Formats: sequence, C-alpha cells, structure tokens
Amino acid sequence: MGVGLSLPAMSQDRFIQYTFASGVLRGPRKVTVYLPPSYHSRRTQRYPVLYLHDGQNVFSTAGRHCCFGWGSWELDRTADQLVAEHRMREVLLVAVENSRFRYQEYRGPAYRYSEAELQALKNRPSGANDDSRYAAYGEFLLNELKPWVDREFRTLTGPRHTGLMGSSLGGICSLALAWEHPDVFGLAASLSGAFQVERTNFLSRILRPYTGAPKTIRVYLDSGTVDFSGGDDGRRLTARVADELRRIGWGADLLHFVDDKPLDDEALARAGLDPGKWTEARTSQHNEFYWRLRAWRPLTFLFPPE
Repeated sequence: MGVGLSLPAMSQDRFIQYTFASGVLRGPRKVTVYLPPSYHSRRTQRYPVLYLHDGQNVFSTAGRHCCFGWGSWELDRTADQLVAEHRMREVLLVAVENSRFRYQEYRGPAYRYSEAELQALKNRPSGANDDSRYAAYGEFLLNELKPWVDREFRTLTGPRHTGLMGSSLGGICSLALAWEHPDVFGLAASLSGAFQVERTNFLSRILRPYTGAPKTIRVYLDSGTVDFSGGDDGRRLTARVADELRRIGWGADLLHFVDDKPLDDEALARAGLDPGKWTEARTSQHNEFYWRLRAWRPLTFLFPPE
C-alpha cells in the first residue's frame, strides 16, 4: 500500500501530529490525533473514534485567529468540557487536514453530466464526471488511516463506535461516506452541509430514489439560516435531506437542528468573538465561529454518556 509515517512533528500529552504518507492519495496528509482525558491513566480502556475533515481548523492549537479571524472549532476544549459534565463519552478525535483538491475529495458522488450539458456551460465544473479523488479520499480513510489508528491506539473498532464529522463540503462528505460504508462508519454529522453541490446530486440521485431499509447510521444534521453569499446556510436542502431520511425510516437515530437566529452584539461579546467580525457574524452563520458554538450537539448525540 505504500503507507508510512514520519516521526511526530508535534507531540504533547493529548495531541500527536503526524505526516501520513498515503499511497492512495499519492502524497502526504497531515493528521492530528486528540487523546481523551483518561487515555493515559486507564490503560485497558478502549474508545470510540470520530474522524474530522478540514482537520487544520478543528482544535484549539490552530489559534484564536485562524480561519479568516473566526477561530477554530476548539473541539478538544468542547469535548473535554462535555466529558467533565458527563454529557458525552470520551472519544479519540482524528483530524485530517484538507488538500488543494478539497472540493473533489469532499463533494460526494459526482453529478453525471451529459455531453450536451457540459457544452452548454460557460465553465466546465471542477472534476466533472470524475469521482476518482472522492473515491481515493474514502479509500484513504477506510483502508489506510482507520486500520492504522486501530492498530496504534486503543479504539473500539465497530461502526457503532466510528464516526465522521465535517462542515460545508465536509458535511456532505461525512454523510455520503457513511451512506456508502455503514459497516465501517455508523455515525455521521453534517454542520451546514453543502448539499447544493453537484446539482444536489446526493439528495436528488441517491436519497430520493432509495427504497430500501434505513441504514444503520446515527445521523446529525444542522444549518443556520443565513450565509455570506446571501443564501440560507443550506437550511432548505438540509431539511430536505432530513425529510428523505425520515421517509426511508430514520427515527430516533436522526437529529436535525436549525440555528434560526444569528447572534446579536451582546451575545457575540459573551462568546468572545473579535468585535471586528461582529458585522459579518450577524449576516452569516457559515463559519467556524458558529460551528464551534453548535459542535456540542453532534458530540452529545453521537457519543452519549454510557
């Protein structure tokens, strides 16, 4: 397979950062592993695992000013607090950084353009009709990264204990990969999922025609109501995805949340956002700041305390 690991570039008590040499992706990919609070003290305990897309943005180690001033998700701090409050299980968080091929790797299955459709477009879409990078990213997670994580760390390996989470394109990627591989990923979370990409292909061509039994996936979906483009942060399409899952048969294993009010100045101040971002934060919920505030919901839903 050609898989190799460098020595840790950054190693602390709870974080280990690797450069993972992937044969499938034909190059290195940075991966950071967060260890839960009791990992070093409970030597026989095994833990669920949550794989995270856009991994450079998810931990507090990214700094308060990353992501165009929005800050990171701070998932390590949120998880530690929820564990201390007995609101979630302890989990390993495995954060995979994105690449310059983010769109093609994360977008889910590609819409199949006819030649006439392509000729009618002014600009040919990135990777039109080509699933190779999405397939390679999925294979990397399935056949390279997860087996390594399960060998190197004390994990619970089954699908009930293995999840995917991401925002925007990372959101649709999480749900699409879990849909295709429920025997591996039994948990999926999409925050502000970009279900509009590829002409709503995942919703229109995969979910809507589906007539089989519900898959064994616990699913979290959310959105805001406004985004930087003047849209609705995916609210309408996320609701349609939730409706299709309910039609198929999802019940208690589906949580759909709508964050229907952007914060006002008083709430933004309490949340600690830089005042220079307040105007933008009042008109867009499609950013790491709002995902940071909402992340406790998928964590507690996917990994409730035992």
